[in-house]
Parts: sequence; structure tokens; C-alpha cells
Amino acid sequence: MSKNQIHILIAEDEEFNYLYLAEVLNEFNVELYRAKDGLSAVERCQSNLEIDLVLMDIRMPVMDGYTATKEIKKIRPELTVIAQTAYAMESDRKRALEEGCDDYISKPIKRDDLIKIVDKHAPDHRPLREKV
Repeated sequence: MSKNQIHILIAEDEEFNYLYLAEVLNEFNVELYRAKDGLSAVERCQSNLEIDLVLMDIRMPVMDGYTATKEIKKIRPELTVIAQTAYAMESDRKRALEEGCDDYISKPIKRDDLIKIVDKHAPDHRPLREKV
């Protein structure tokens, strides 16, 4: 594991969506983790302090993404959480930000949009780079 990697938690219950995100992101200097529900996402963020960024699905079992984000921000307020949701209205983006998310990306997620948003929120000392 390289210290130049960006550690990303993908909180996503749908297998196809997770596999798509992982396929795109695995082209870069990332270490990926997965949570299949909001409670697991909170637990992963609490137990793994290496996680730099969370891609948070909003509609998940056990605990929804908004509630999970609030819980994560209580324990790690500096951790970037990006909402990913099929809701694409401006009011949905506004709600995501009001609920504590740092940014928002709507589904279906386009490859270039995903890369841009992850690069935008990557730690300054570990920019997103393609694997060689």
C-alpha cells in the first residue's frame, strides 16, 4: 500500500453501482473500501482513520446516507462526504449540503464527473493520479 494513495469509502448497497465506481476509480492511486449500508459506513469511518473521502449513497438500508453523514461528521468533522443520489433536482443538491455533505454527484454518475469530484476533494498532499 502506497502512502500516496487516496483512501475512499464507497457507501453503496447496489452491487452494480459499487462495481462501476470501483472500476473507474481503480485506474487511479486509490485504496477502496466498501460499506453496504449507512451504519457500516459510520463504523468504517470510526475504525479506519486513513479514509480520506466518502462517496455516500443516500438511499441505503439500516441507516440512510443523510443520517450516516451526520454521524460521521460528529466523529470526523473534517472528513469529506460526497452525496451520490439518483435525485437530480437542485433542491436535492441543496438538501445534501444542508444535511452535512460536502458535495453532491447525481446518478447515473458519468466517469468524467466522478474523476473531477474526487480530484477536487483529494487531499492536497495526495492528488488523484492515474496508475502507471
